[in-house]
Order: sequence, then structure tokens, then C-alpha cells
Amino acid sequence: MAVDAVIIGLGYVGLPLAQEATRAGKKVLGFDINAGVVADLGAGRSHVDDLSDGDIAEMIEGGFEATTEEARIGEAQVAVICVPTPLSEDGGPDLRAVESAVAAIARNLRPGMLVILESTTYPGTTDEVVRPVLEAGGLVAGQDFHLAFSPERIDPGNETFGAKNTPKVVGGHTPACTEAAAAFYGAFVDTVVRAKGTREAETAKLLENTYRHINIALVNEMARFCHELGIDLWDVIDAASSKPFGFQAFYPGPGVGGHCIPIDPNYLSHNVRARLGYPFRFVELAQEINSQMPAYVVSRAQDILNTEGKPLKGSTVLLLGVTYKPNIADQRESPAVPLARQLMAKGARVQFHDPHVQDWRSVPEATKVADAAAAVGEADLTILVQNHREYDVQALASASQVFFDTRGKAREGEKVHRL
Repeated sequence: MAVDAVIIGLGYVGLPLAQEATRAGKKVLGFDINAGVVADLGAGRSHVDDLSDGDIAEMIEGGFEATTEEARIGEAQVAVICVPTPLSEDGGPDLRAVESAVAAIARNLRPGMLVILESTTYPGTTDEVVRPVLEAGGLVAGQDFHLAFSPERIDPGNETFGAKNTPKVVGGHTPACTEAAAAFYGAFVDTVVRAKGTREAETAKLLENTYRHINIALVNEMARFCHELGIDLWDVIDAASSKPFGFQAFYPGPGVGGHCIPIDPNYLSHNVRARLGYPFRFVELAQEINSQMPAYVVSRAQDILNTEGKPLKGSTVLLLGVTYKPNIADQRESPAVPLARQLMAKGARVQFHDPHVQDWRSVPEATKVADAAAAVGEADLTILVQNHREYDVQALASASQVFFDTRGKAREGEKVHRL
């Protein structure tokens, strides 16, 4: 049986994509260099939050297969790159995984194939980094094979929008490339949006995340001066949200996490500086504000303990929720990490509880507690860092000695302080 598509990179982006394509009846091959991931998938075990073991079993029954054999890429009509692009040391995207994936495709490229990059990156990557490598063997993009960019829009833990019902933006090297990509995704995604080209599709992804980055920074800065002025920002946001047009609610927090917000906008900022020689000031200011939030939370924690007649040094501080967003196990760029490290640097004894995290490898010095309800009563200060659905926040706040709510979920009171 011919392979309709090979998905390169079987993480939180590639696996849901493979799932929807398989459900639509396509023969899908998953390629990953991590032999452990491939073995787990072959045994029906999922390693991402949004897919259960049952989902993997359903995919296998539908013909999905995971492999580490690079040569099998050549069996596919479509190759989709879904590998990670973390920040490099100079602040731009680290494209090593993309370059490795492109090289693997180039070694197995056939006439008529469609190659799509989904990994988030700076504008121009598809044309300047991907295309030359693929064309080095003599085949020409837009003539001998199709090339396109389609930004991933996976939101881990989102129970409303997934790979199927989230509109898919596609931008091709040529109009024909765009149509080829649109036809591929159109078989299993409800809505396909055609961009003018690859650069427009690449920039659209960065605009989406920069928009959120800047607005989160706005409310994070407001949280600081509203506290000083005695204004309840959470009530302010609720009131402003009553306007049926021209306003979208964003909420403050202990920092930003995941890949999209703290990392992706920096690709655009880095690209503007490198190519044009001037800063993308909104992004750089937002990064400055958002990156300061863990330190601000530590400062507030110190002040709260002072009102209780306790120093931060030597006090036990319990962190509730250490993932980057609620109800998932994903810890990428979680603000809980710098928060815990800065608390420890000031002499606090840090404990944590998270129903989704068994081993907090980023902060091995922190002590895990099994029972949040019991631990809040023993800790000198409890900080709600992430509001998982498993938490009865009001009950935990009531049982605590002092409770610092960075998510606005508990009623403010004598021993409850809100960000």
C-alpha cells in the first residue's frame, strides 16, 4: 500500500496531525529519530497529552506506522516537517532539527512529492533554508516537486479546537504549490486558508503569537501598578469584558510558558534586527515585562510573608501546578521553574504539587508532596502557579496558612492575596 504522507517529528504537533490524516483514510507513516518514541507508539503507548493510548491503537488499526528508517520517507507522496525549533544562543530559532529533517527528505526526494514545513520559524526559512537543500539534487521546487509552509496551530489541552476544526493556513512557493498543500490538508481539516506565499504564512504564525505576547505583557504590567494603587485588576478585566466589541480579555500570571508565547515572537524580533538593523520594540518590551514576572511574584511572596512576621529565608513555600498551562503535563518554558529557583536563591524551602507531574526534572531540589490538601496547611505560604481542574482552589486557600493566588481563582480575603 502506497504511503500518502510521512509526518517527520512525532511530538505534540506531528502526532495529532497524523491522527486526523489517518482518520480520513490516509495511509500515514510517522518518522522520528527517537527510537524510544517510535517503540512506544508501535506498542500503542502515547507520549503526548492530547492523545490517549486508545487513540494510538485506533491509529495503528487505521494503518498508521511509526519508524526510524529514513529511506521510507521516499515511499510518501507528501512529507510534513513537524520538528521543534527552540531558541538558539543568539536569540533566533535553532534550526538544526529542521535542517536535519530537510536533509533526510532531500536524500529521498522524488518528482511529484509535496514537502510542507510546519515548524515555527522566521519569515524566509522555507525559501532560503529548505528550498536550496531540496533543489541541490537537481529537482526544482514548483516544477518537479511542490513546496509549502503551513504553521502549526496545535493548542495542547484545548478540548474545543484540535487539528481538524482549527483553520489551516497554507502558503506555497508557487500558486500550484499552495493548491497542492490545500488539497492535502483539505482532506481532513475543515477549513483551509490560502496565504499569498510562504513568507506570508510564516509571518502569520508569528503575528498570532506576538499579539498574545504583547497583550499578556500589558496586563502583567497593569497587575503591578494596580496592586500598588489598591485596584482589583481581575474585577477590572471582568468589567471591561462586558463590552461586546473591541475588547478581548487577557489575564496576568506568574510568567509565560510553552513554545508559542515566550519563544516564537523572538524569531520575528531577531529577524528584524538581523535583516533591517533596528528593533521590534513591542516584542522586546513584552519579553522584558513577561520575563520579570517570576521575580515580581517572589517579591510579592516576600512581602506577604513579612506581614505574617516571617522571613522568606527558611520558610516553606508550596507551589501548586508547575506546568506551563492547566490540565496538561507539558512543562516547556514553564514560569514555575524560574519562580522556584529564585525562591530557593532567597533561602526558601520549595515544595511542589502537580497532579500531572511525577518528576519535576527542571527543579530536582524541590520536594514533591503527595497530598495538596494536607500540604497547604503545613506550608508557610502556598502559591497557586497553575490552576489545574483537579484543584478546588477555594478549599485549598481556606485550608492554607497564607495563599497567594497568581491566577485570580480564589476570593480575596484575610489570608488570600491575589496577583
